[in-house]
Amino acid sequence: MGENKYIRFDWAMKRLLRQKANFGILEGLLTTLLGMKIKIKRMLESESNQDDESDKYNRVDMLAENDKGELFLIEVQNNTEYAYFQRMLFGTSKLVTEYIRKGEGYENVRKVYSVNIVYFSLGKGTDIVYHGKTEFRGIHNGDLLELSPFQKQKFNVDVVSDLYPEYYIMKVNDFNRVAKNSIEEWAYYLNTGDVPKGAKAPGMEEVKEQLTIDRMDKSERSAYYKHLDNIVILRDNIYTEREEGRLEGRAEGREEGRAEGRAEGRAEGRAEGREEGREEGREEGRLEERRQNAKKMKDLSVPVETISQVTGLSVDEIDSL
Repeated sequence: MGENKYIRFDWAMKRLLRQKANFGILEGLLTTLLGMKIKIKRMLESESNQDDESDKYNRVDMLAENDKGELFLIEVQNNTEYAYFQRMLFGTSKLVTEYIRKGEGYENVRKVYSVNIVYFSLGKGTDIVYHGKTEFRGIHNGDLLELSPFQKQKFNVDVVSDLYPEYYIMKVNDFNRVAKNSIEEWAYYLNTGDVPKGAKAPGMEEVKEQLTIDRMDKSERSAYYKHLDNIVILRDNIYTEREEGRLEGRAEGREEGRAEGRAEGRAEGRAEGREEGREEGREEGRLEERRQNAKKMKDLSVPVETISQVTGLSVDEIDSL
């Protein structure tokens, strides 16, 4: 991951994409997803952007507005969150209520698009992109409830769903096959941090021109590589916890802690999965698994000090692997 010459999207969201000169990158992603040309007017204060690298497991989000006054909430989520579907609903509902002045009529409710880029197994499905919108159908005849001619003219939309928030979910984790279309080109970049050869999707040229690692100064590059190390550790923890949950799912659950793969493990184990606390050491009998995890991270060139902090193994033990 660290050998790629392009900057990961989640890092760019924190540090670069808020600049007007880089709007073309976000516009390209939104245009590809929504299937219509999107032009960003400005960035707004988003819900929870934290620059603190110690908060590496938290999400990063961005809020944009186009010339029509429509709002685009773009969010990257690196770690598992069981109630993420509900979180998406909360985020859009919060925007709807925040961006209408007290006393204004309901006709002034803003259109909200929620774009979610997730790096974990959200729900059960085989596609890489999912789209959700609100429609009303008759329970007897199955007909779609439509707007009246007056409403279409008043609100300048064609269908009822145009008035409601829309949701896009990109499940990009593990997508590294040959990209055959614009959506897959974006999914490949979002997952691997690299731009597919010959990519022509909207925004890809801007990525190649503006999101190169060699544009960073020394301190920025150091912080960025630390971020990559954290992502490697996080992904390894997710996969490790998933496997442990599958094997140990029938065991008695342990004290609550950070276990990103817990949901998958509990489901596959058909019982409460045990969870791992924040302490990196494992209980007696898990030593071999800690060594295997350390070996994986060592193969990925994660710093030895970081591996030691995560696994609880000493530097000498790690060097001997």
